[in-house]
Amino acid sequence: MAAIQLSDSLFDLVPGFVPGLAPPKIPDGEIVDFDDIHRKRMEKDLIELQSLIESHFEKRKKEEEELISLTDRIEKRRSERAEQMKIRAESERKRQNKQEEKARKEEEEAKKKANDDARKKMILSNLTFTGYKTQGETKKPTEREKKKKILNDRRKELNVEHMKEDQLREKAKELWDWIRQLEAEKYELQSKQTKQKYEVKSTEKSV
Repeated sequence: MAAIQLSDSLFDLVPGFVPGLAPPKIPDGEIVDFDDIHRKRMEKDLIELQSLIESHFEKRKKEEEELISLTDRIEKRRSERAEQMKIRAESERKRQNKQEEKARKEEEEAKKKANDDARKKMILSNLTFTGYKTQGETKKPTEREKKKKILNDRRKELNVEHMKEDQLREKAKELWDWIRQLEAEKYELQSKQTKQKYEVKSTEKSV
């Protein structure tokens, strides 16, 4: 029994020995091979260590896969958000362009309407002025206006220095016709005056 107790104290000194575990029972009469026991214990510890390592790497692999999946989801959401922002920006740009185009067309239509109104007013003004002018031109001149025109025509200076022979002949004919017209008008006026004097005298005698 003393030998067995001594061996128990040796197991306590063996590195990697787990305290609290009962030492293996050794049948009576058998030779104890401590090297074999130690080897088996180390093999068992190695197997457990490998299992822990594999479990650790498996867990780490799973965590990495979850991290990659999470990263992919975040990147996907970021890409979707960027696409949505791009679509919104494009929609806002189109809306602003549409409003600017509408405002530009309204401004052009307002300018066109203002120009058309101004043109219509100018045309109406010209038509009114032309109508007044036509009425003034078609009005028959009075006797006083005729005499005034004749006197003004008589006062015009005759400049024949730069006229050619044909022009002089034409001007002479024009002056001759004008003189004949004046003589005819003079005769007509004298006849009217004589007739008026006669009528006045006849009226005085009858009274």
